[in-house]
Formats: sequence, structure tokens, C-alpha cells
Amino acid sequence: MAEMSKGVTAGKIASNMQKKLTRAQEKVLQKLGKADETKDEQFEQCVQNFNKQLTEGTKLQKDLRTYLASVKAMHEASKKLTECLQEVYEPEWPGRDDTNKIAESNDLLWVDFHQKLVDQALLTMDTYLGQFPDIKSRIAKRGRKLVDYDSARHHFESLQTAKKKDETKIAKAEEELVKAQKVFEEMNLDLQEELPSLWNSRVGFYVNTFQSIAGLEENFHKEMSKVRLLALVFICHAIIDNTKANKSPSPPPDGTPITSPEIKTVNQELEPSSLETPGAGIPKSPSQPAGTEAPPASAEASGTEAAAGAESPKTETDSGSTSLPAVVVETFPATVNGTEEGSAPSERADMPPGFLFKVQAMHDYAATDSDELPLKAGDVVLVIPFDNPDEQDEGWLMGVKEADWLQRKELDQSRGVFPENFTERVQ
Repeated sequence: MAEMSKGVTAGKIASNMQKKLTRAQEKVLQKLGKADETKDEQFEQCVQNFNKQLTEGTKLQKDLRTYLASVKAMHEASKKLTECLQEVYEPEWPGRDDTNKIAESNDLLWVDFHQKLVDQALLTMDTYLGQFPDIKSRIAKRGRKLVDYDSARHHFESLQTAKKKDETKIAKAEEELVKAQKVFEEMNLDLQEELPSLWNSRVGFYVNTFQSIAGLEENFHKEMSKVRLLALVFICHAIIDNTKANKSPSPPPDGTPITSPEIKTVNQELEPSSLETPGAGIPKSPSQPAGTEAPPASAEASGTEAAAGAESPKTETDSGSTSLPAVVVETFPATVNGTEEGSAPSERADMPPGFLFKVQAMHDYAATDSDELPLKAGDVVLVIPFDNPDEQDEGWLMGVKEADWLQRKELDQSRGVFPENFTERVQ
């Protein structure tokens, strides 16, 4: 059995060597023009398209792998940048824990983007190119079978045209020719159908591949922009809050609360007793005798009575005569209809109803709801009270831009809410 196996193997090797020798001789004769060669221009065009398609696909696969490597490098760079942000985000700033969540979201987005590119682009490309080696091998085999067919055809024709004919050899050569032709035509027919179909498939494949990449990039950058905007908002809020904390004035040594002139005026307006009760809210002068009442502020704020009230009688004291209304107005300005006594009525005449104070935007703010007021850095806003105080959220104010108010003098379409920490009080 071992001898037979060796004999069969040796015979097969000898047969293969004979085929290679015969093919080599046939190709030499064809190149020298001593033997004709079977040509198929349509098939040759299909082979050219196949080689071009293989070259393009291989280059696209290589560039896609380079792109994925770049995405991974960007992921690492973004991760280091986020870690740097966490390091500079001082512990006393609010929202430090939120920066950790932002960093995790940032990392997950990069990992998800890379994995989806691998699944929907690279693996698809590998599958697409996986069919080329087999077809390339079959094209080469078809070429060898075509040489065998031409060689068998030439051998048969030479025996037929020989002066001394050997019918046995002619019959055997014809049999070999038929066999070679059958093998060649079967392979040729299959490739004639597959190659044009493969060539046309490239269009749909390229469209789907680039569409997937574009869609993944769009979604990734959209989600990443949200994460980075959130990080920016946290940083701005932290810086603003920290700046406000550093600028907050310390209370006087005697413990007297700090109150701005505007707040004094508002508080005075909210106390009707100061307008209705004579002398209410107006302290007596240190030199005023006990039992002497000051003139009512309401009498001094209307028409010609205000002028008359300004010249009210003086009260004699041990230290001399003193004008009580002058002391009162200078130290505790009473207000009537939102206007301080002794001040020009035009100061608040152009302000919206219920005007509280002015603020100026330090940063841009894009409104996210219809009831919000969009801001640009430098905008001056007139703050007004909420119609329903219960609707006011902590950290939010109601107001109208000064430019809009001076132009239209209406609140319905111009007013809106805005975050207080995006602005700075100016009046």
C-alpha cells in the first residue's frame, strides 16, 4: 500500500510538471506569434474592473484603519484634557462631583463612537474585501485552463494537418481538447456572471459605508457638544459664584446690615404705614423735643403742598434751630409712587411698573424656553417683580431689556426670566 501511495503521488507530481511545461511552451509560442491565443475582450475588461475595485477597496480599508487609529488617539487626548479640567476645578467650587460625571460621559461617548465605527464600517469593509481572494484565484485558474485549452487545440490541429496521420493519437487529442474546453467554459461562464455583479455592487457598498460613518460622526459630535456645553456652563457658574463670593462686602464692625439705596427705597415703598401715618418711619432729630411730631411725608409729595412742606416751621431746641424735613430727606428718603422726595420725578418715569433695579449681562445666555429672556454680554436688563411670586425659581429673575423697553414701552412680548448668575447688578 505504501508503494502504491508513493507511486500515485509521484505520478501526480509528474503530471503537474508536464502541465506546467506544456503551458510554458504554449505561452512562449503565443508571445512569438507562432501560436494564436484565444481572446475575450469583454472578460478582460471585467478583469481590469476587478483589479481596480480590489485596489480601491484595499486603500479604503487602509485609510479606514488609519481613521480609527486617529479616533482612538483623539479619545486619549480628550481624556487627558478632561483630567486636566478636573485638576484645575477647585474643590470649593460647586458642582465638582458633576465634573466627574461629565468626564465619564465624555469617555463613554468616545468608546461608543469607536466601537460603532468598527462594527458598522471596518467589519463591513473586511467582509466586502474577503470575497476578492477567492475570485482572484479563480481568475488565475481560468487563465491556466485557457492556456490548456489553446494547447490542446493546437496539438489536435497539428495532428490533423500532419502528413502522416495517426488516428489513435488524433482521437486521444480530440478527447483531451473536449475535456479542456469543458473545464475552461464552466469556469469562464461563472466568472462572466460574477465579475459584472461584483463591480456594480461597489456603488451601494461605498454609499452605505460612508453614510454610516457620516451618521455616526454627526450623532457623536451632537452628543459631545452637549457634554462640553454642560461642562462650560458648570465652569462659568463656578467662576461667577466664586467671583461673587470674593466680591461680597464684609459687614461693618457694629453688625449693621449692608443695604443698597435701591433696596431702601423698595422697602420704604412696601411699608404703607410710612405714607398713611403722620410721622411713621421718620425718626426724630436728636435735638427735637419729646412730643414734637414731624410733618407727614405724604403732604410734602403732592402739588404745591410739597413746596409748602419744604418750608415747614422750624423747632427751637437748646442747640439752636434745625430744619427737621431736611434731616429726614437726607438720611431716610421717603418715596411716593416709586420716586424719592427731593429727586427729579423723571428718574423713574421711564421705568416699567414695579421696576426694582438694573443688571448687566456678563455672559451670553441662549434661551431654552419661550418664557426665557436671551442675553448677550453687555445687555442691560430692567428687573421687575413676578406677577405671582410663587412662580419665581431660586436663582432666576424677571426682567425686560432696557433697549426693548425704551423702544416699545410694553412688557407682554418683551419680558422674560433669566439666570441671575449670568448678570451683575449695576444700579
